Amino acid sequence: MDRPISAGQLKEKSLFQDSDGSVVPAKTPCHNCSKLKIFLGALAFSFFAKGFSGSYMKSMSSQIERRFEISSSIVGIIDGSFEIGNLMVMVLVSYLGPRVHRPKIIAVGCLIMSLGAFLSVMPQFLMGRYNYERITVSMDNSTTSVSACSPASSGGHPVTDATETPSTTENVGLVRSSGMFGPTLGFLLGSFCASLWVDIGVVDTDAISINPKDTRWVGAWWLGLLICGSVNFIASLPFWFLPYSIPKEGENQNQKISHLSVQGDHCKIDPPAQPQLKFSEAVKDFLPALRKLFGNSIFLVYIFLTILQYNALVGIITYETKFMEQQFNVSVARAIFLIGVILLPITILGMFLGGFLIKKFKLHITEMTKFACITFVAAYLLNLLYFTCSCEVLQVAGLTTPYSGIEHLSSTKNIYMASCNTDCSCNLDQWDPVCGDDGITYMTACFAGCKSSTGTGKNMVFHNCSCVEGQGHGLGNSSAVLGQCQRESCTKAFPYFLALQTACAFVLALGGTPTYMIMFRSVSPDLKSFAVGIETLGGRVLGGLPAPIYFGALIDQTCLKWGTKSCGGSGSCRVYDTKEFRKVYLGLIAGLRAGCCVLYIVLSVLIMKHFKPEGKEMTDIKNTERPTSKELDTANKKDILPGARTSEESEETFM
Repeated sequence: MDRPISAGQLKEKSLFQDSDGSVVPAKTPCHNCSKLKIFLGALAFSFFAKGFSGSYMKSMSSQIERRFEISSSIVGIIDGSFEIGNLMVMVLVSYLGPRVHRPKIIAVGCLIMSLGAFLSVMPQFLMGRYNYERITVSMDNSTTSVSACSPASSGGHPVTDATETPSTTENVGLVRSSGMFGPTLGFLLGSFCASLWVDIGVVDTDAISINPKDTRWVGAWWLGLLICGSVNFIASLPFWFLPYSIPKEGENQNQKISHLSVQGDHCKIDPPAQPQLKFSEAVKDFLPALRKLFGNSIFLVYIFLTILQYNALVGIITYETKFMEQQFNVSVARAIFLIGVILLPITILGMFLGGFLIKKFKLHITEMTKFACITFVAAYLLNLLYFTCSCEVLQVAGLTTPYSGIEHLSSTKNIYMASCNTDCSCNLDQWDPVCGDDGITYMTACFAGCKSSTGTGKNMVFHNCSCVEGQGHGLGNSSAVLGQCQRESCTKAFPYFLALQTACAFVLALGGTPTYMIMFRSVSPDLKSFAVGIETLGGRVLGGLPAPIYFGALIDQTCLKWGTKSCGGSGSCRVYDTKEFRKVYLGLIAGLRAGCCVLYIVLSVLIMKHFKPEGKEMTDIKNTERPTSKELDTANKKDILPGARTSEESEETFM
């Protein structure tokens, strides 16, 4: 006959129910703690992998643009398409998150990221080698000199280099800091890959006539994607072996046992019934929860603020390396490196310092709002100083400055030609720039009227250039070297721009954590996860998706010279009107952040209205008691804002 055993007796014997219904010794809290540590470690690494991959892809946008000869707006579409996946699953996952096997969901997500990275590499191997745009030169009778200016020169198509030959902390702090550490390494990897030739191991890099500062240079963008795919695959592995849930530390499994019976020498436990959650039951409250969130005026304004901030941030990150390159003569590899070692760490420092100040001074939501508003306005004023870091437009003969002897530029295409190069049969659509002794850049050595050259590869020097007027040589007796002329004033202005950008990033990040906390303290505890999903979805879909596209489209309008594809048609932009580029890029950022300033003020007014200084809202969190369910019901009936919570647990969990 079965003899029932109480839960207390079971606890005394340190027993608990196994998956097959038998009774086994209870697992100690240390066992559960170890599983929790494994989960947190795996989660931290997945955050790292996500940030690592995302930042690397952002850093490689200009390389992809040049490799496949596409415009900035097309790059923006490719970049923004990443958010389409978020659109499909983000809200549903954030709502069903507490109700599904979260470790396996995370594992699937990491695998999809890994697969996407590997698939993105395929075009590199399907399209063959990258042949950059360059002119054809003809050999003279001595076979020791080549001429760019020749009536018989075809000069019309890119050619393959003839010398190319095959060759060969704390829990929440741990997770968040890992997610921030990933982008730093992602940008450093991007800098390294951008400095390597795209077809490294396949061609003789010594024979390449361009360097990383050239707008035709393409780095080994695909190499980093292989690394990113591998990292995401590794990140997925631990989650397949983790349980559905892990008991909290100190929680006793036996507390959940309601009845145990003994049959002879064997024990049998009758556990409490676990309700099976159906999909229809899980989503039936979706629309009411959505209405409740958007019925919260503070949350609604916060969403609009997030969208504008995302637009500005995504636009900055996507095209910042291109801006540095065009404005300050900085190679893409160096620009990516500086972002990774200076801007990202200072941003991380600002975010942590902002969170530290919240904890240190126990800031209330009203105080956090004031702090966030002040720091953002200060950062916006610093942002306006970017316009003072001006730089002259690159002087390109026939494009932005006249040839010698021609006073004005006309709008006709034939202005590229002048009396000094009319007999050279130059192709008007090519871009293989040379810098003359006169400090002017010519689109090709042919347009400079160069008759001979010495050296090979990067060291080639053109002589007897009929369009170049050198100091002390007169017109036609000067030389030109490969590459664009350097703009000294732009190079000198770059350190000031970088210092200003660093200060702006730090001040902006300082108020980032308080701003994020506003959302958690303005929604009810049961809607926090859902609110995060809505906030992230709104920011990424309405900010991350369109921002790269319209930023890129407007930047394309400032292009002065488009490259030419090997199969014909326009490729990527070779040179921009830097003055107009600066106005468009910085103007868009300033306009979006001006809207953010207005919304910060509106948000401050709403929070001051709903969270008045007098009353329980201003009571110290740690000195308040948990409100009873009856009090919460009363509060809901009075339509009190859900953000007025006093529970230490609900407040401190997301610190």
